[in-house]
Amino acid sequence: MKKFLKEFDYLLFVTYFLLCVFGVVMVYSASAMVSVNRYHAPADNFYKKQLLAVIVGFGAFVLGMLIPYKRYREKWMLKLIAVVNIALLTLVLVAGYSPPGSGAQSWLRIGGFNFQPSELLKISLIIYVSAVLAKKYSNGTIDSIKESLIPISIIIIIPLIFLYKEPDNGAIALITAIMSTIILASGMSFKRIFKKTNKVFWIGIVLLLSIVYIYRDKLLSKILTEKMANRIQATWDPYAFVKEEGLQIINGYYAIALGGVSGSGLGESVQKLGYIPEPHTDFILAIIIEELGTLGLLIVVGGLGFIVMRAFVTALRAKDPMIRMMAVGIGSWIGFQTFLNIGGLSGIIPLTGVTLPFISYGGTSLVILSFALGILMNITMYVKRDQNKR
Repeated sequence: MKKFLKEFDYLLFVTYFLLCVFGVVMVYSASAMVSVNRYHAPADNFYKKQLLAVIVGFGAFVLGMLIPYKRYREKWMLKLIAVVNIALLTLVLVAGYSPPGSGAQSWLRIGGFNFQPSELLKISLIIYVSAVLAKKYSNGTIDSIKESLIPISIIIIIPLIFLYKEPDNGAIALITAIMSTIILASGMSFKRIFKKTNKVFWIGIVLLLSIVYIYRDKLLSKILTEKMANRIQATWDPYAFVKEEGLQIINGYYAIALGGVSGSGLGESVQKLGYIPEPHTDFILAIIIEELGTLGLLIVVGGLGFIVMRAFVTALRAKDPMIRMMAVGIGSWIGFQTFLNIGGLSGIIPLTGVTLPFISYGGTSLVILSFALGILMNITMYVKRDQNKR
């Protein structure tokens, strides 16, 4: 027990706990009027659901912390992860559910609760790809395009096709970014891969990319729906789409401007009164800034930034390549998701509907992120134990 208490990362846990508590408070503040006026439910409807998600999430955190990371290397575990995720993604396409305001058929209705398989897919891919690449690294085939790069690309692309069919562009962008970071942290040398690979292969890649570039407009028109295209254009000029995709961005700007440095006070937001459609979800940071000002922004960015930093520090200290990649994967997940959320709110990038980690309303996201943070705690404790033995 003393060893456990010595290795436990208290700062990581306290940061996670405070972010969840802060998120519950802000979900109540942002959702009370929406719950009553739009959904004809009690003011604390979303608050109670988020509080339940925090309690379940804490259990998921403990579970993630107690399962030794080495278990994820075992073949039966990897097969189970693959089968469960493919089954759930297939089920979404067959019997998926689209909650009001979501715009995507990404949820399953299970026992009165909405479950989003794409959230489980994120941590599953982090574990699966890290385990596979760690094995390639250990047996010396990490720099083989045939044995490493192509199999890993297939593993990543197959679930992305399912997500495109929903469509869930936010999840696609996020998973692509996470997987790219894990591959970069795997020890794979693209310089050595290039030297080993037949030049005909690279000539073919260059030709393919050239064709894609030449016919980019036609390809984009087939890939992007009208709503997706409008969202991209609304990013650059939201006032041109003031009645549609640009309205949420503009009202987000108003919320930030009204908040200023000191904020208008907890519970005093104006933009949550019907101007921002679902203020407790992906635009909750606008309400936080409007009510709490710069302090609210610093709480969110500071807390999430600390978790990301902790993950990357663990990765740098780790000897085991699997720990390195899992820590980088979890850290980049939280970092990229925060960037996509804040970037969409500020108009830097198109809106993706991605939630703010641990803060936005969303039970699936909170529970799965809590489990991921439990895994991070487990591998952080392992790294500490390993360093103490030296």
